[in-house]
Amino acid sequence: MTLRIFTTAIIAMLLAARAPAQEVEEYQVKAAFLYNFAKFVEWPAQAFKTPQDPIAVCVLGHNPFGSALEDVMRGKSIEGRAFAFRKVTGLEEASSCQILFISSSEGKHFHSLYGNANPARILTVGEAQGFASAGGVINFKLDGGHVRFEINVSAAEHAQLQISSKLLSLAQIVKTEKIR
Repeated sequence: MTLRIFTTAIIAMLLAARAPAQEVEEYQVKAAFLYNFAKFVEWPAQAFKTPQDPIAVCVLGHNPFGSALEDVMRGKSIEGRAFAFRKVTGLEEASSCQILFISSSEGKHFHSLYGNANPARILTVGEAQGFASAGGVINFKLDGGHVRFEINVSAAEHAQLQISSKLLSLAQIVKTEKIR
């Protein structure tokens, strides 16, 4: 049963990765990726206050998803944890998030934001050029009209996150310019 669910998730991710952005709304694809990332990332126990705490998915900056992110995650759970969606205005507020999407409106400030916050236990996901090499964990990029992603393994380790080798095999791996 678990293998079938895993296989279905991988196929869905591959199809989403290959779907042209013109055919499928870009942020619907990115929302589906964010949901699937949660399936293949393991947070340390300290990332949650209780075993029932939801996986908090937060957006910092302009929310480009509209309702797509909430629609994708509504009614779903992973290992008994539901999803909670929040918009945050600063990194202090984001410290209780497990997944933090940093929109392109804030991406250019990520380097300075990153230096002022403890990234531990937060899966930071962005969409600005150089986001992952600046210390973000996952970065979306458009490649020939397709949504792709890159992962910074060092940043994931620094954030105390374990990323499944299966997810890593689908990503472009990048290195950090400098982790503070």
